[in-house]
Amino acid sequence: MAFTELHVHLEGTVDRETVRLLDPSLSEEAIRAAWDFSNFAGFIGCFKFVAQRLRGPEDYALITRRMIESFARQGIEYAEVTLGAGVILWRGFDFDEVWRAIREAQKAACAATGAEVFWNLDAIRQFGADHVMEVARVASRYVGDGAISFGIGGDEVAGPARLFGDAYRYARDAGMRLTAHAGETDGADSVRAALEIGAERIGHGIRAADDADLMRRLREEDIPLEVSITSNVKTGAVGLLNAHPLRRLLEAGVPITLNTDDPGIFETDLAREFEVARTVLGVSAAELEVIKANAERYKFTAWGRSSPAGNKT
Repeated sequence: MAFTELHVHLEGTVDRETVRLLDPSLSEEAIRAAWDFSNFAGFIGCFKFVAQRLRGPEDYALITRRMIESFARQGIEYAEVTLGAGVILWRGFDFDEVWRAIREAQKAACAATGAEVFWNLDAIRQFGADHVMEVARVASRYVGDGAISFGIGGDEVAGPARLFGDAYRYARDAGMRLTAHAGETDGADSVRAALEIGAERIGHGIRAADDADLMRRLREEDIPLEVSITSNVKTGAVGLLNAHPLRRLLEAGVPITLNTDDPGIFETDLAREFEVARTVLGVSAAELEVIKANAERYKFTAWGRSSPAGNKT
């Protein structure tokens, strides 16, 4: 079965096997401890644990190759992948060198697998408006070179979306599409704030289920949510798997896509996310077909205003 995925983080595709390749000195105990988390803070700790093992362009190339090989195994033919551009700058790496390594690895892996990959360049919202603008300026240099969108991730409460309107306008004017993590660990107003600065798709957005007016707006304005079930449970954004609000969002007519978010860290894949939706949350086969089609409909190369030229490789 062919899939499209719209919300997956490159760094989050690193699994236990890959982190051992990145740092052979790691003990099994250290890896097990990093992966043993049950809340958002623990997830961020694991994400940092992975990011700290990325020492430069060659490591980014390695995880890009392995990610695209994983796409082939999963039947993912098209993906829009989030790259932590803000993390790369924060680590002090030369972004252009890292980007060139990623793109060369992508070219070879896509040629071998037939996958199509575009990139969402992501800033760290809790680092503030100046950082987010810096990432927007860097990201805009790669429009037409595989970079298709710009977004923010990180701590919603510490970095409210209202601070980043200027950066979003800059990215939009440069030809980038706009995404934002919102309504994952903060409430429905976080989703509203992301919409107000121009986000066209919402990463997670599950707290919209608590607000009927917001769900109506998402439905009427045709704004999709990039939902990741396993992620939401493992970060503690949802307390129990069978309490996930996907069902309420579907019944309200909110456009939904299903995604893995950080499949290496959460130890899942896209087929499993669809299976959990079916067997645990009671999503029908017909509804799953709509969700699957939505990913094709809302990919930035096909949907909405004219998107920047990308690169199939």
